[in-house]
Amino acid sequence: MQHGARHLRPALAAALAVIGVLATIAPLAAAPAGASAATDFSGHQRSEKTDFTDGQIIDGFFRTAFGAEFHMAGRVDRIRKYDAPVRVYAEGEGHAHRRAELARIVADIAGRVEHLDIAMTNDPDEANVTVHLVRDRNLGKTIATFYGEERAREIRESLDPQCLSGFRKNDRFEIERSDVILTIDNGDFVFRDCAYEELLQSLGPINDTDKVPWTMFNDDVQKGFFDVYDQYLLNILYHPAIRPGMTVPEVKAVLPQVLTDVRSYVARVNRLTR
Repeated sequence: MQHGARHLRPALAAALAVIGVLATIAPLAAAPAGASAATDFSGHQRSEKTDFTDGQIIDGFFRTAFGAEFHMAGRVDRIRKYDAPVRVYAEGEGHAHRRAELARIVADIAGRVEHLDIAMTNDPDEANVTVHLVRDRNLGKTIATFYGEERAREIRESLDPQCLSGFRKNDRFEIERSDVILTIDNGDFVFRDCAYEELLQSLGPINDTDKVPWTMFNDDVQKGFFDVYDQYLLNILYHPAIRPGMTVPEVKAVLPQVLTDVRSYVARVNRLTR
């Protein structure tokens, strides 16, 4: 890890005691020195790569959607995704502009993943994704609240995270609930980069990979926006033909048609020439 603080995404420890839970701990990219002042994201988007071969897209999908770097409950090589509308609730210390930015990010995701019904809600009882907004000085205390002092110490010593996310799934591999922890006072770029990455990974593609240079799920990549490559990955995951619990061979059987549909949609939404 080159830039010190990193993100990770484990599920809530309290749930581990009572339910079969996938829990992943994996370092993610954080902003490099000075990135907190980087607020012009348009330059990143103008220079992004948008032309990918089928093989490049498929490779990234399998690397991010199956398995994980570390599981408290063992390796899981099945598709995990929501099979219901996703409602996001923000709670905690966030200033109004951070909540507004989060709402814009959720709306952007909704507009770029065709078969994903995701939106903000003001009702915590309606939410299945809760975003906890905390100041950096309170992050350690928040981690301890979720995981207990011993686990929190391990997390801090090994990863020094800035952001966290995780999800709880049922025995059909349907995600039932996600929790995302974001720090609000590490700068605009870090907030956006964290929010996009952690929200998207809380929807299912939990793996990090250093083998794919175009994805925000690479430790060494910072985006701050929902890039075209990751739109391909999320649109594959949330295509109706890709079901929770599917194995690698089952996904491979339907992937040719899925990828055709996804390419058409992503090209249209992003006004790409094909």
